[in-house]
This record gives sequence, C-alpha cells and structure tokens, in this order.
Amino acid sequence: MNEEIIISQTKRWIIEVVIGCNFCPFANREIIRNSIQYCVLPEADNLKVLQKIQIMLADLVANENIETSLLILPENFEDFYNYLNLIDEIEEQIISPLYEGVFQIASFHPLYLFEGSTETDPANYTNRSPYPMIHILRESSLDVAIDSHPGTEKIPDNNIAFAKMKGIHEMKRIRELCFGIKE
Repeated sequence: MNEEIIISQTKRWIIEVVIGCNFCPFANREIIRNSIQYCVLPEADNLKVLQKIQIMLADLVANENIETSLLILPENFEDFYNYLNLIDEIEEQIISPLYEGVFQIASFHPLYLFEGSTETDPANYTNRSPYPMIHILRESSLDVAIDSHPGTEKIPDNNIAFAKMKGIHEMKRIRELCFGIKE
C-alpha cells in the first residue's frame, strides 16, 4: 500500500467530511496550521499498534507543534469489533496509566457502528473514515477549544441530525470523495 496515497485520502476525508460537514469545528485550524501528524502502520497487529501509539505519544510530549496525531491502519483491522477491542487495549494499557487527563483517544473506522444503531443509519458516517484510524488529541487543547466555542455539547447531536438529514446515500457519497469515487 502506498502511504502517500493513504495519507492523501485521509486528508481529503478530513476536508470533505470532517470539515465539510462541520463534524468537528476545530479541525480546520489544525489543517491550516499543518499540525496533524499522520502515521500509516501497514500489516499491524495489536502489539505493533500499542508500540506505535507509545512512540506517537512520546512525539506529542516532545513536540508542541504536533497538535494531534492520526494512526492509520490500512490492513488487519477491517473487522470493526476487533478494532474496538484494540481501542479498549490502548485506553487500558497506555492512556489510563500514563496519560489520563493528558491525551484522549477518538476512533474512526470504515464500518463504524454506534451502539444501538443499524448499519444503514446515516449517523454512523460521522465516524466512518476511509481506513481504521486512532486519533490522539491533547486534552488541554480540547479544553481550550471547547471553552472558546459556544455550544460544543450540542456537536454530537448536531452531527447526527445533519447526517440523518443528508441520508445514507449522500453520506456515503461524501465519504467516498476521499477515494475519488463518484456514484
């Protein structure tokens, strides 16, 4: 797999979906500042991911110019429930003991499925990415962004309402723009 293409598709997803649908009102600033670290980890298993997350956290601690990091897993985590188990491992083994209150994990997956929803619920597209991804955010920056942006508690509900209003076909079409696919 070509890492440059994967990163390019991920950036396009951020622009077309995350920013374009206003799912995260804070993302555009980081795109403009070029402060997002993108890492592609092909042929990864859980151990390799845990090791890479530790390296990425150390990078974030050492470099304040990196605001947020995305670990992109183009292979071996296609199964959404195995991916969720990996997220649990990261939060239990790495974030909780060492970095709780410092960093936060957000998860994105091509087959993301909110608990209690169905596969055809357009709301799932608020977290459906081109590849399985692990997003590491600085909690202090998140706190500043939340304090400076009124109504942040409404963001998830607004995102779900937007996705439902657009419908499953339109949300799928928007996400597929990152691959250059058109329906």
